[in-house]
Amino acid sequence: MSLDRRTFLRRSAALGAASLAGAGAATEATADDAPTDTTNNPLDAPVAFDGAHQAGILTAPGAQATLVALDAIANDREALLTGLATLSSQARHLAKGYSFAVREPSEPPPDSGMLGTTIAPDRLTTTIAFGASLFDDRYGLASRQPDGLTRMPRFADDAIDPDRAHGDVLLTIEAQQRDTVVHAVRELLRPLRGRFVVRWTIDGFTAADRGPTPQSARRNLFGFRDGTANPAGGDREQLLWDASGGTFQVARTIRMHTEFWDRVGLLEQENMIGRTRDSGAPIGGDQERQDPRYDLDPRGARIPLDAHIRLANPRTPQTEAQRILRKSFNYHRGIDAAGQLDQGLLFLAYNRSIQQQFEVIQRRLAGEPMTDYVTPVGGGYFYAPRGTRGATDWVGAALLT
Repeated sequence: MSLDRRTFLRRSAALGAASLAGAGAATEATADDAPTDTTNNPLDAPVAFDGAHQAGILTAPGAQATLVALDAIANDREALLTGLATLSSQARHLAKGYSFAVREPSEPPPDSGMLGTTIAPDRLTTTIAFGASLFDDRYGLASRQPDGLTRMPRFADDAIDPDRAHGDVLLTIEAQQRDTVVHAVRELLRPLRGRFVVRWTIDGFTAADRGPTPQSARRNLFGFRDGTANPAGGDREQLLWDASGGTFQVARTIRMHTEFWDRVGLLEQENMIGRTRDSGAPIGGDQERQDPRYDLDPRGARIPLDAHIRLANPRTPQTEAQRILRKSFNYHRGIDAAGQLDQGLLFLAYNRSIQQQFEVIQRRLAGEPMTDYVTPVGGGYFYAPRGTRGATDWVGAALLT
């Protein structure tokens, strides 16, 4: 079905609002449907859904996160796009915070109620990204597939479980409290019934801020600081965004074999990483964000040539454009069938080109010593379009209509 873009946008805005109301979402919120005073309660702090870039990419990682991959089951293209418009409307609504009235007992409630009748923003962000499979022949979107968006291939040392990988849409939901994230998942999925089904989901968390400074990176489950060398400032503009303001998102669920790792000597652990575990400084240094100065150690006498930080970011003029914005969460899924801890890292990377950035780094890391202690088991490649420009806009509108 061919739709004029302006007609569709106008229609989807109306249908999105109607769908939210009909599905029981709390769109009938009172005048309290606005960010509340943030001076007394940290739960009241909002992060705006609208902006040049999607929320949740440049913001600091939330204490709690859930990744939800969806497969589209909409009957046609119009139903699919209306569902995506509804998704943005609901995400924007949740990000603001709202209150809702209690209805007659015989009516379906407008909200799950797990947070009460006042929903605090809690710095909630929902990042919406599209997988390559959304652009197959089901909805006539093949010509709109972003250049460079492909299905994630199998890399050396991968053991990808198909039930934990890929998807048409990926939602990255972050907030400070676990119940805020769980509530958001329920309320985001509520109006999507009949248009999308969940393909896979996984929960994550960030380590607490244990210093010694506010700039200290948090630790992963191996005990090492994670994300120390992320690009900052103007570098990010060149490394992340395409001409439209979108970015490519890599999601990798990486299982860490923590029991095996815990039997390795500290010196060997540090040599594999290239940093001291205590301070996070490069080996031979005394500050976390210190330049490792590979130029003064060309033979790897101080930091081994196959150390993770050296392979991931060689810090040469030729590799500067290959850097990525890394945003990761720890996860714990209990134990597996063998009684081993199922723990690890939800690795998220944002970059302007998967092929020229993430994949180049991935090839350098192939066969590194750490491969004995980690196994990628899930994830996928996705494209996160630019941010939305107001209440009638939705993530993907400029790309898909």
